Amino acid sequence: MTNKHKGFVYLVGAGPGDPELISVKGNELIHTADCIIYDYLANPALLHNTHAELIYAGKQGSRHTLSQEEINALIIQKAEEGKLVVRLKGGDPFIFGRGGEEAEELVKARIPFAIVPGISSFYSALAYAGIPITHRDFAASFEVITGHRRADGSEDITLPDYSAQKTYVFLMGMKNIDAICNRLIHEKNFPVDTPTAVVTRGTTPEQKVATGTVQTIADEVKRLKLTPPAIIAIGRVVSLRLALRWYDTLPLFGKKVVVTRTREQASVLSKKLHNLGAGVVEFPTIAIKKYDELSPLHDAFKKLHTYDWIVFTSQNAVTIFFDELFTSGRDARSIQSRIAAIGPATKDALRKYSIIADVMPAEYVAESLIDAFKGVEIAGKNVLIPCSVKARETLAQGLKQAGAIVERIHIYDAVQPDVDEFLKEDVKTADVITFTSSSTVRNFAEIINDIQATIACIGPVTADECRKHGIQPHITAKEYTIDGLVNAIVEYYAV
Repeated sequence: MTNKHKGFVYLVGAGPGDPELISVKGNELIHTADCIIYDYLANPALLHNTHAELIYAGKQGSRHTLSQEEINALIIQKAEEGKLVVRLKGGDPFIFGRGGEEAEELVKARIPFAIVPGISSFYSALAYAGIPITHRDFAASFEVITGHRRADGSEDITLPDYSAQKTYVFLMGMKNIDAICNRLIHEKNFPVDTPTAVVTRGTTPEQKVATGTVQTIADEVKRLKLTPPAIIAIGRVVSLRLALRWYDTLPLFGKKVVVTRTREQASVLSKKLHNLGAGVVEFPTIAIKKYDELSPLHDAFKKLHTYDWIVFTSQNAVTIFFDELFTSGRDARSIQSRIAAIGPATKDALRKYSIIADVMPAEYVAESLIDAFKGVEIAGKNVLIPCSVKARETLAQGLKQAGAIVERIHIYDAVQPDVDEFLKEDVKTADVITFTSSSTVRNFAEIINDIQATIACIGPVTADECRKHGIQPHITAKEYTIDGLVNAIVEYYAV
């Protein structure tokens, strides 16, 4: 049934490309919206984990999915259905973004709306290229100009007069760069040696930068085969790029890296890779599912006081163990056992429940954890191991051989989630594929069998699992942690 009350429209600036450059308010609205109508320049990564209806209304060059009039009508239609509508636009909605026109139509339709500004590409793309738009010694002001002619030819590009103390920025000018530069030289007396730069796909791992002069830049763009979207910057500040460039010198800049962890756990690894310049594709090959039969775990809760040790071999085991413990009406005070954790991630997961691990091995594998118990009196001790259905039996067997009485309870399984076919194709062009567990390898091998990328594994157990499936690992972390994996990838490409 259609809601008779009008909804609300937010015209939201998505920022220049880097998904982390959207505003806090804009990001919150994406995750609360009923409907999102988004542009070509809005990074698709912003739309992950939203429950909204997604409608693409992108315009790329002369190829329009919907006309502006159709977009206006669509926004109004969704609002009149009583929905909270986010109109997500690249950059800032009021800077050459038709946001003003869309707002006018909302006023006419008497639909309430608000504007959420975004970071504009005209200065952020330059910042990522190492070009300050102003500088006390080079430019006291700047001018932003559209480089786009009206389709009907009724209005030509308005060109600025030259000043050595200004920076001139053209948006949407790539198609007309030859004409713009020629007119600036011959009509506006721009010196032919005025430093000029073109930044394409600014603030993203696909960013490319061409530098030259107002006379040579068009030829340089053609030589490098640069394509829109792009920013053209003209002025003395461009000469600072060589000294101030930072983004495209990051160690993983331009590398497409696939993260195969669960959607819930991917963010830590993704963020570290992103901060090093990588383009990250989150392609979860596992999803954590509580074991169907958890009565053995709840039976264990009834006799928690009898266990001398509880051994956790993953952060997933920690989370599910405590979720079920709390569900049973108990809390951490019920645990009188000593605690062992296989590695720092598991140790950190325990800390969330105010539990400090008594034992953690030097290397974060089952074999090393067994060695860590050699300094502990374990013979005759009762040991509980809550673990995955697919967990290796190495740990339990090793502790039994040391004389421990071991109870191993399955509390979760790593299952294969639904596969996004679009992402599947994206993965096939990746530079690096990361694996953080044997389960990620097994499920990945079932989904994709043609792998051309560099393979990076968190440790030797995961690397061995790769080999079992005919996947040759190129990178194996020396420290079996997320930081260790990231460092290993950086070292690989530093050689």
